[in-house]
Amino acid sequence: MGKMKKFIAVHHNPGIDCNKVQANWRRLAQVESAQWVRTYFDEKDGWRFCYWMAPNADELKKIFDQMDVSYERIVEVEETVPDMWGEKWDAHLKADATASNLGD
Repeated sequence: MGKMKKFIAVHHNPGIDCNKVQANWRRLAQVESAQWVRTYFDEKDGWRFCYWMAPNADELKKIFDQMDVSYERIVEVEETVPDMWGEKWDAHLKADATASNLGD
């Protein structure tokens, strides 16, 4: 598959039939040129945020267009986590060493 990048695809379909969404998910899970990882959704307002691994945004656009899946935006993203290795690391170690649950 080559080098994969991370993307969030934003879909907005208020009132979309859940059966149609599930049918699309089954088809999208079988795509070979990109990998669908997961979806976060707001069913009430009709928003879906889908996390994908793909070589580029154009590949995702091609996949969605071929399957007639509308999208508002496709954004390349990077992942981050809370800073445990930066300036707060020493405070974390000190608090850990004096924690009341040591050995539990």
